[in-house]
Amino acid sequence: MMVFRMGPRLWLHIGAISLLAIGTASAVHAQLLMPQNGIPQGSPLDPNAQQDTDNPRQDTEPSDSNDPDEPLTDNGRETYRPSTLGPQSTSSQLTPEQQARMQQDILNRSTRAKEPPLPGEFEDYVKSVIGKRLKRFGQDLTLPSQRDFAVPATASVPPDYRMNIGDSIIISLTGSVDGSVEREIDTNGNIFLTSVGMVRLAGVRFGDVRNKISEAIGTKYRDYTVNVAVQKLRGIRVYVTGFANNPGAFTVNSLSTIANAVFQAGGPASGGSFRSVKLYRNGAEVIDFDLYELIRNGSRVNDAVLQNEDVLFIPPAGEQVAVIGSVQQEAIYEIRDGESLQQMLAIAGGPNVLGEEERFFLYRSQENDGLGPREILRDDSFKTAAVGGDIVQVLSKGSLVQPVVRQSVLVRVEGEVNKPGNYYVAPNTPMATVMELAGGLTDRAFPFGTKLVRQSVREQQRESYLEAIKQLELAVSSAPLTSNSGLSDSERAAQLLGAREVLQRLRRAQPDGRVVMDIPPSASVLPGAVLLENNDRIMIPPRATTVGVFGAVYRPASFLLEGKPLRVREYLDRAGGPQRAADRGNIIVVRANGAVLSRKRGALSARVLPGDVIFVPVKTNSVSFWTKLREISTIVFQLGLTTAAVATIGS
Repeated sequence: MMVFRMGPRLWLHIGAISLLAIGTASAVHAQLLMPQNGIPQGSPLDPNAQQDTDNPRQDTEPSDSNDPDEPLTDNGRETYRPSTLGPQSTSSQLTPEQQARMQQDILNRSTRAKEPPLPGEFEDYVKSVIGKRLKRFGQDLTLPSQRDFAVPATASVPPDYRMNIGDSIIISLTGSVDGSVEREIDTNGNIFLTSVGMVRLAGVRFGDVRNKISEAIGTKYRDYTVNVAVQKLRGIRVYVTGFANNPGAFTVNSLSTIANAVFQAGGPASGGSFRSVKLYRNGAEVIDFDLYELIRNGSRVNDAVLQNEDVLFIPPAGEQVAVIGSVQQEAIYEIRDGESLQQMLAIAGGPNVLGEEERFFLYRSQENDGLGPREILRDDSFKTAAVGGDIVQVLSKGSLVQPVVRQSVLVRVEGEVNKPGNYYVAPNTPMATVMELAGGLTDRAFPFGTKLVRQSVREQQRESYLEAIKQLELAVSSAPLTSNSGLSDSERAAQLLGAREVLQRLRRAQPDGRVVMDIPPSASVLPGAVLLENNDRIMIPPRATTVGVFGAVYRPASFLLEGKPLRVREYLDRAGGPQRAADRGNIIVVRANGAVLSRKRGALSARVLPGDVIFVPVKTNSVSFWTKLREISTIVFQLGLTTAAVATIGS
């Protein structure tokens, strides 16, 4: 919709327009000088016409505000602007009073709402019982966080809305009179249209405004079409009192409801009620609104539209219960008189897809035998009243680990088999059956190097690994930085930083869940009696033809196996032997099946097997725990030998 306004532009003579007057012809000129906006002077849409009953023809622009001290809003809070402050005004042109108001306006705009309400005593009590913090239901929604919950000025105006003082509308005409103009309903409830006069709109339904204006213009003109749109709604002042997070006076839109004003006030405080917001009008209670109906059920039946000088009172919170476990939303909920435990579960969304539906457990602090769980069947929950302080727990049934004999098995087989793929088999299926489905091993398969990864083993390894990390962190925090008192503070700080980096890298490592199977190096088949579990992964590599020598040796390399296998020390010699910095006492051999052979178990005298990795660690200064830790971690993460690292750290 285009709005034509007067401006400092040149006037163009674009022709003569005859106006057909139904009244006296003496008021109508045969030709009019047309402004650039296309609106004839003296027409009902003349933007120069002033809405002043004493001087309706005065050539002044209507003010943007019908009150020079019209309150502005900052997130709903009242602020003020100087009455003469305009686009060209500067602080030097303002009076001291106006400057003070402008400074107060800036201060109010920079002031933010209070922080979220602090946890109440019941929230602290629930944390002490269940070990974690629960929020009150609805608290996240009602936090201000610089959000504007007021109805915007461009909101769709319903047909039943009653126009009132301060509302601005745009009137557009096409036909014999073309153009548009904005008018604001004055303090008498009227708007003024040139050549038409005063039109009373206060109290008129918005759905009837178009006809009302069309009838008024029809007394002077004909052959036209009228369209009306709301440009701006008036502001009204309401008071949010009681246990609100930010109580006070708020300027809100005239379409605002109870919920809009309460949300602008930051919602109920920690001691305020979500189940009762009382609307007082002219000293009498009009409505008692339950915020749960809006937040949880989406119902706005009692969410009344506010009027000027309405008072909203948030009373103290009622009794509260906590709903935890396998429900749609764990939270602390407020109860109303007569509500049952089943109704509380319904407000929490009921059990989720994993929760038990036929029963739950009740912890009641008012029981004589103390706070102990009591089983409540679903049928009994409808007639069991909720009591303040209750903790309702819904247990999970879907996450229970079922016996292996009941678990269907999905196995992934890849590598040197004739039919790699994912195979779905019955519980207790042995490996031999799955290998038969996979078409058996290929001619190049190396069963000794088979990698079996199991999810349950990964979880066990993860728990053990995290526990080892905790023990290591404790050792690090309790160990002296160095036994050498000659180190400077910067050197000690560097050692401490290095130790922290090591711990961070160790925490990022994840066990792989590999199961080391007892397979002879010369085996041609896998152990067929091994029972598979769900999500097992079997990777059969091709036969290895090399032996790797890495770490603190002069020439790390992978050596091709030829003829009779040599001993480990002979391959060390081929790599140039250990360096001077090598820790000869902790040389290890990692077999292709995942097993580790240390020097203490005769690693140097053992004959190598295909796929072996010989690792020579770096010897570190034993008096510096931090240096040893850093060096070990660096080598470990370069080669991925986590098992070897854990063993070496403890030596």
